Amino acid sequence: MLKDFVKPDYSDADELKMRIKEERAHLTASQMKIKEAGLPVMVIFEGWNAAGKGALIGKVIRNIDPRFFRVATMDRQPSDEEKRYPFLYRFIKEIPEAGKFRFYDTCWMNEVVSGVIDGKLGEEEYKKKVHSINVFERQLCDNGYLVMKFFFHISKKEQKKRLDNLLDSKDTKWRVDDEDIRQNKNYDDCLDVFERYLEDTNESRTPWYIIDATDKKVAEFEVLRFLNQGIDIALTNQRMNVPILQNTFPMEKMKKLSDISLDDKVLTDEEYDEELEKLQKELRDLGNKVYRKKIPVIIAYEGWDAAGKGGNIKRITEALDPRDYVVEPIASPEPHEKARHYLWRFWTRLPKTGHITVFDRTWYGRVMVERLEGFCSENDWKRAYNEINEFEKELSDWGAVIIKFWVQIDKDTQLERFTDRQNTLEKQWKITDEDWRNRDKWDLYETAIDEMIEKTSTAFAPWYVLESVDKKYARIKALKIVIEQIKKRL
Repeated sequence: MLKDFVKPDYSDADELKMRIKEERAHLTASQMKIKEAGLPVMVIFEGWNAAGKGALIGKVIRNIDPRFFRVATMDRQPSDEEKRYPFLYRFIKEIPEAGKFRFYDTCWMNEVVSGVIDGKLGEEEYKKKVHSINVFERQLCDNGYLVMKFFFHISKKEQKKRLDNLLDSKDTKWRVDDEDIRQNKNYDDCLDVFERYLEDTNESRTPWYIIDATDKKVAEFEVLRFLNQGIDIALTNQRMNVPILQNTFPMEKMKKLSDISLDDKVLTDEEYDEELEKLQKELRDLGNKVYRKKIPVIIAYEGWDAAGKGGNIKRITEALDPRDYVVEPIASPEPHEKARHYLWRFWTRLPKTGHITVFDRTWYGRVMVERLEGFCSENDWKRAYNEINEFEKELSDWGAVIIKFWVQIDKDTQLERFTDRQNTLEKQWKITDEDWRNRDKWDLYETAIDEMIEKTSTAFAPWYVLESVDKKYARIKALKIVIEQIKKRL
């Protein structure tokens, strides 16, 4: 792409000036359309050091109301704290809300190519990161984002001239570091790495736009022209359905809920107390090993209302050091969460290495509540099965232990517990009108749950059903599974 790049010809300076003015006006007019349509726009600037990315961002944002954009300046390499999260974590945190722009002064490309150039990133790790990037960029587009990627290209000679000019002034020499000098000296090697990365991530939905950055006016026009074209197309295509991808992950065979027997899944008080003490002690020891070995653990709970999720979670967390875990109760998304990719609020709640996060309800709301209550389109929830599997595969490849529980009871048991909550003063806070409304849709929910379990019980993140007519039985079973999965990872 870079080696075959042909510079555009804009020899008529007056015409170029006029066209820049038109594109600026076009972008200014587009921002209200973006806001009204709720289109989130990501504009990623990559390229050679000293190619003028920062200056160009400054020119572009002058055409936009400052309430509608933010600029994210990403460090070339993650901090020590950021290294304790998945590769994409620090970038995903920065994605924009619906109706707003986010401009990136370098993004995920820089970390990957720098790792290759420095010899710190091997072939397999490079391919893994590129795959993660392509998957997430596709997910962003499928979920209504416009992702525009620009690479600023200059020659070795031009880069050297700009670096020398910066070094000649005491007011600008601080802007040149050892990596800038090293990149110019090894220009051809860097070119090969850049070329490969651009080709590997040049997807039809998120193509690369190569910008000749030798002439700053030409660079500004080209960026504005392509950005305006992208916005116009995205606004036109916004309501089009996206293809549902075929599952490619190995799956675990699961029973339907109606085929799971709840009979004889009981423990006596004596059995329960004995098992609980023994298993909590074992989990406490494993929690210390997880912390020492820096293994992240994600425990996800879904289940019927009043099935006993809260008590089940409590018996697990009682065994853990309170400094090493967090319980995330997931309710309806807040406005700033609803305005982003639906997985964003879970990405930002992940544990760092050595810690445990327990989710009380999860990303599976997309294919249950949101599906049945009409909070997303049919295309959205049908697409989500594969997107969730991809999300969990990313976490598994990162090294996380992923344990997913469905807490199962029958309809009669739920009614008994609802009635008890309603008639017991200290339990009334646990029952809401929404719980009764959801109960009326039991059969619809059961169909959705069966499909969810069937399509997302992967080999790397299978579902475990906890029979919870007897809450004591379910608690002991959950502890045993958590212990077993952590031991397997260790």
